[in-house]
Amino acid sequence: MTLRSNHVAGGVVVAAGLIVWLLSLDLPSGRLSMPGAGMFPKLLCLLAILFGAVLILRGDDSSPFRDIDWSDLRHGAPVVAITIVAVALYTTLGFLITMAALLFGLLMFERQNVWASAAYSIGITVATYALFVHVLKSPLEQGILPF
Repeated sequence: MTLRSNHVAGGVVVAAGLIVWLLSLDLPSGRLSMPGAGMFPKLLCLLAILFGAVLILRGDDSSPFRDIDWSDLRHGAPVVAITIVAVALYTTLGFLITMAALLFGLLMFERQNVWASAAYSIGITVATYALFVHVLKSPLEQGILPF
């Protein structure tokens, strides 16, 4: 049997779904009428595992894994690294600083205009913050900011 790209991708998705499922076991699931904090992560994990299994089963429709062109790795790896740094700093810096910096960093990586990137990053972050905190009444991580 030839190892194909969908076999590998499906296996990674199934493994990620299982890991997140195990990490979310301590969250209460609740009931359908009153879902707990663990209901949504577990539902997403179940769907990820299901779709990953479908990828594995339908793997013969994809190209062989050895034929993958890895030239995009120079672009994808820094994007993943920037995102990992943002996730690591989220609880320390808070939503506003982390998300604005994440968006700005990704736009700078794409060589966009500095001023337009700054305005976009701040605008989207503040609008999202206002939506969640004021409209949806859902608190976001404060971090080092006092509000």
